[in-house]
Amino acid sequence: MRYISNIRRLGVKELWSLWRDPIMLVLIIWTFTGAVYMHGTAMPDALSKATIAIVDEDRSPLSERIVSAFYPPYFVKPRMISLAQVDQGMDKGKFTFALDIPPEFQRDVLAGRSPAVQLNVDATRMSQAFTGSGYIQEIILGQVSEFAQRYRGNAALPVELNLRARFNPSLKQSWFGALMELINVVTMLSIILSGAALIREREHGTIEHLLVMPVTPAEIMLAKIWSMGLVVLVVTALSLALVVHGALKIPIGSMVWLFFVCAALHLFATTSMGIFLATIARSMPQFGLLIVLLLLPLQMLSGGITPRESMPVFVQSIMLTMPTTHFVSASQAILYRSAGIGVVWQQMIALAIIGMVFFAISLSQFRKTIGQMV
Repeated sequence: MRYISNIRRLGVKELWSLWRDPIMLVLIIWTFTGAVYMHGTAMPDALSKATIAIVDEDRSPLSERIVSAFYPPYFVKPRMISLAQVDQGMDKGKFTFALDIPPEFQRDVLAGRSPAVQLNVDATRMSQAFTGSGYIQEIILGQVSEFAQRYRGNAALPVELNLRARFNPSLKQSWFGALMELINVVTMLSIILSGAALIREREHGTIEHLLVMPVTPAEIMLAKIWSMGLVVLVVTALSLALVVHGALKIPIGSMVWLFFVCAALHLFATTSMGIFLATIARSMPQFGLLIVLLLLPLQMLSGGITPRESMPVFVQSIMLTMPTTHFVSASQAILYRSAGIGVVWQQMIALAIIGMVFFAISLSQFRKTIGQMV
């Protein structure tokens, strides 16, 4: 009972210490609100309201069909300009695309010739330039094909493909961006909070006070783990309810409680990792640099940004030893597909084992660090 009481009292001390740190509080609030909302509303890889200018030198029914084919939400209303205004408009960044339809374009199409249409692209706007070029090409080819065939519609194919989009029927990128950012900030904040708590005590000199108290290194570590993990779980629940489901209107699977169980197992591992980094770093700037080196591969190679199947087998095997890989897999299954424990039990076991390994390693390093201070 005294062991549990010490862990509880030390954890409460950590919570009060965090409450008196305004910078950390601002970081927590921003990452679980503004950062999640921005990733849910921003669409860097999708074409949205792209500006386009068109030089119609043909002024034929076919060119008018092409002009009318550019409409929201992919493009804004096309701006009709002259050929002399193309370079000036591109230089000033007034539009991303400038399409030049040459004279006698319709006549050449009907005659079976292959007229050239020039598309100027502002390649400094990388995401829209790459995606938009393909959209514009498909639009022009589709309009020309329909006009040449004298009717709208596609030719009958011998095979009919019925497409059904499951779990995200509207194909909204916000459903993916917001939830994956929430999963990423859970990892980031848990490492930062637990590690910063130890470094804060070292810088303030309170770690020496703990060494003269009847507490063990395991009690000190467990207190930091449960207190910082509790903070992350609470703000995750608020962000999931108020930002993801409330502001962004993203539907959440019915097994939310299972997501928090997986999050708790994940936090056990990541908070231990944060304490381990804090025992290596000698100051907060060093700790920040170590976090950058750790977080980038954890987030990029865990399957949250790109599918793990597209990575080399060697990388896939290494990332199986990291908790983020199993947490991302379980979270996607639960939040997107309402998966039950029968689907994610393997990830839960992996998180528990990895957490215990990281806790043992961090505890050993923490004891060595304390021994050097005595």
